[in-house]
Amino acid sequence: MTDHDAIYHRLFSHPEMVADLLHHFLDPALVSSLDCSRMKRMNTKFTAQSGERRRGDIVWEIPTNHGDSVYVLLILEFQSGIDEWMVLRLNVYCGLLYQQLVDERQLKGTDGLPPILPIVLYNGKPRWNAASSLQEVIRLPEHSTLWKYQPQLRYHVVDEGRFPEETLKKRDSLMAIFMRMECPADIQSLTAACEDLVTWFATHPDGPPLKGLFRELIITNLERLGKVDSTRILPEELEEVVAMCSYDIRDLIKDHVDKVTAGIAEDMKRQAAADMKRQVAADVERQVADMKRQVAADMERQGELKGKIQILLKMMQRRFGTLPDWVDQKITQADSASLDEWGLNMMDAQSLDTVFSGHS
Repeated sequence: MTDHDAIYHRLFSHPEMVADLLHHFLDPALVSSLDCSRMKRMNTKFTAQSGERRRGDIVWEIPTNHGDSVYVLLILEFQSGIDEWMVLRLNVYCGLLYQQLVDERQLKGTDGLPPILPIVLYNGKPRWNAASSLQEVIRLPEHSTLWKYQPQLRYHVVDEGRFPEETLKKRDSLMAIFMRMECPADIQSLTAACEDLVTWFATHPDGPPLKGLFRELIITNLERLGKVDSTRILPEELEEVVAMCSYDIRDLIKDHVDKVTAGIAEDMKRQAAADMKRQVAADVERQVADMKRQVAADMERQGELKGKIQILLKMMQRRFGTLPDWVDQKITQADSASLDEWGLNMMDAQSLDTVFSGHS
């Protein structure tokens, strides 16, 4: 099985993923002064209590519009439970980071220290409820004169499972799709997120080179859900893996529908037999057969329509380059007949407008 934690670390070792996280899941007022285009990763020397170097902690130095820098301390928290002493751990890491900056850059007292923005990215199932500031865990009366001598630290937590799926779907964000993949409501939600991931990369050709890592992440999630055998040979391209998984999931859904409808049929047949109403049992059989045909037909139509949409988008991107938002919206909302017509228009269309008008 692929190392899920290592994939996380490699993903957030890319500045584009960190910038996406900051811009879409932090206070805009906080991020507005940061120049993420010039962010640089810092090689830290943090260690765990066991003495092993931690690989779940990443530090990025981000210049600000004011000429100085902010250090984003990103903690990747993979544990199934909640670390109640996270704020204390972060306090230690911030101290270590400051000491490293003083030593490596030979800072003097007059130079001062740069600000640190601690962020915890958490993917566990229980919702995060640990103290977010040192003040919450220090035992002192509210008006004690000792408060001014106590250390102060607060961190921001991004609890992936706290965001509703529908809210994430509305964001044009690779990070939002990533969070849907990490905390899916069910296997269908995971499949939809993977398909949206393919669409995101297709509509962002200049996006970060992360397809390979997302492919590994999808496979790891499917292995954890028991939907993919670890010995199975899988395609190398992200799009092919997603397409394969989509077909597999449709088969699983069809099997589930067959089992559910078969169960309903058996229950209704027993009731009919008990009531000695043979005609009712026969009617139930016909209803179940119709239900199966309807479900199969609906699934086939949906799959065919989605396939047509993806093919037409790819053809138009190859013909005309990057597509404006109105084209993407028009195609994704179209019916099958319109897609067929526009596909034929593509043969001799000279512009996007003529694809949809039908006049070359």
